[in-house]
Amino acid sequence: MEIVENALLGGRVRLRQPAKGYRAGMDAALLAAAAGAQPGERVIEAGCGAGAVLMQLAARAPGVSLTGLERDPFMAALARENAALNRAEARVLDGDVAAGFRCLGLEPFERAVSNPPFFDDPGALRAPSPGKHGAWMADDGLAAWTRFLLKAVREGGRIVMIHRADRLADLLVLLGETAGSFSVRPVHPYADEPAKRVLVQAIKTGRAPLRLLPPLILHDRAGGRHTPEAEAILRGETALPF
Repeated sequence: MEIVENALLGGRVRLRQPAKGYRAGMDAALLAAAAGAQPGERVIEAGCGAGAVLMQLAARAPGVSLTGLERDPFMAALARENAALNRAEARVLDGDVAAGFRCLGLEPFERAVSNPPFFDDPGALRAPSPGKHGAWMADDGLAAWTRFLLKAVREGGRIVMIHRADRLADLLVLLGETAGSFSVRPVHPYADEPAKRVLVQAIKTGRAPLRLLPPLILHDRAGGRHTPEAEAILRGETALPF
């Protein structure tokens, strides 16, 4: 398989990933910017792929202990390679979210992050290419991902996810089994178009009212490829806090 190397966060991160198939991009950058990890905390990513989020978290939050879980052995090996390439303190475990968190034999984390596959109904879209199937299709459904994340954090721990905006109601219901204190940030491609993504933070056993945060606008029709805020996030110059 052909591998290419890309620069992220203005060159602070080097990421090797497949030239064809699923490629990490804006969603990974937004998730890393919104994770809010603090020095000394333990953070796990469910479905880490080649490690784009983990590597950006390592650059953004030195002193954070990072763990990734990935079911594709090739991508897991690539994530380990990227950790070595970036001298990042991150370990990558082989495993499937569907097997549950308890199978890992780990203590709960302070934070868990994930960019789950966006579809769990093969009839909802044209079949993706083989190289994208694992990243696009949640074979065991979105519920398997939320169950894993809810078990992966301690009481008071934070879960941060990025997903399709039209799945927001499902996310709130599924995460609401044992979490609350939701914060939701819509992500719009343009200011005059509906949100395509949402960033959601949930706190395990949280009881505070839901907060709907100001939206992030990615593109400016006036001619800029990205808005200044989006560009600053991509370059690692600012975070996207909840």
